[in-house]
Amino acid sequence: MGGPGSLLPLLLLLGGAESRSHTLQYFLTAVSEPGPGLPEFTVAGYVDGQRFVEYDGKAQQMRPRAPWMQAAPPEAWERENHVHKVRQACFRGKVRSHQHLYNQSRGFHIFQYAYGCEIQADGGTGGFRRFGFDGGDFLVYDAAQHRWEAPAREAEATQRRWNADPVALQYYRNFLELECLDALRRYLRLGRGALARRERPAVRVTSRDDPGGPSTLTCRAHGFYPREIAMRWLRNGASRKQETWRGGVLPNGDGTYHAWATVQVDPRERGLYRCHVEHESLAQPLEATWEPQSDPLLIPVVAGVILAVGAAAVLVALVWRRRQRGPKAELYSQAPASDSGSDSSISGGT
Repeated sequence: MGGPGSLLPLLLLLGGAESRSHTLQYFLTAVSEPGPGLPEFTVAGYVDGQRFVEYDGKAQQMRPRAPWMQAAPPEAWERENHVHKVRQACFRGKVRSHQHLYNQSRGFHIFQYAYGCEIQADGGTGGFRRFGFDGGDFLVYDAAQHRWEAPAREAEATQRRWNADPVALQYYRNFLELECLDALRRYLRLGRGALARRERPAVRVTSRDDPGGPSTLTCRAHGFYPREIAMRWLRNGASRKQETWRGGVLPNGDGTYHAWATVQVDPRERGLYRCHVEHESLAQPLEATWEPQSDPLLIPVVAGVILAVGAAAVLVALVWRRRQRGPKAELYSQAPASDSGSDSSISGGT
């Protein structure tokens, strides 16, 4: 199991829909100072990177975010509402307890819990659970060793107690290796039409010159689905993999994605470079070159699209990713089995 960066992995995808990797992920977030667009408590669930359920902490309701989830029976939504009302009160206490543990009595603080699983393109599987506070890992479940790790010194007491409970450890293993994967397969069947769609990337190359220095060529792919994409720079047909810097794959407001890759070049050699893009929607790899009329306004346009994504969901991803790039001991005084039992049906648990 990898870190947050592995929750939305960048994989090369060349086969059909049956050979894709698939993911089921949940992000639970509680904040000390809620405000407009940022509720006290939120839950967002994703299948293959697409948000399909969301808990509205203000209305205290779990709601479908994908049309195909309308097929879920009313009693399932009622159960979800009950489970997450309890979680909302619990997470409120967790924020306060972590503030005390970290000696942070004032200001904005965020407590996060993330879990999920994946079916890889080659048939392999994986899963993760992690708790975080203020963007840093607190407790992380090691799916290979079937035990908890404590990246934070403040979590060491909890780590020892949780690892001493074999019943709870077996639950975590069973959930990730069986229940979560069963839920993922169920959602893939429900949403197979929408999740199997393909959207071609629009690719554009721009250039930024540094006076007296190199030029930076930026290749941007926009509006593609599914998320997996491969981008690299070629010079006279030869790969410049080691010289390429890649940005993350980020969501657009319409359910598609965008990504970029840059390389520094001699301004006199810009015409020798081509951006090579591979994506499931393309019958053949796409290559693009820099042209003087490339539109420099694409950057703010893309930035504007990012803002269209739900603020709470974006905050979850950005806070943790910022700490990961290059979830008070008394808070967890309950046995972890008690906490794990709150994983619910629509949320991929029991």
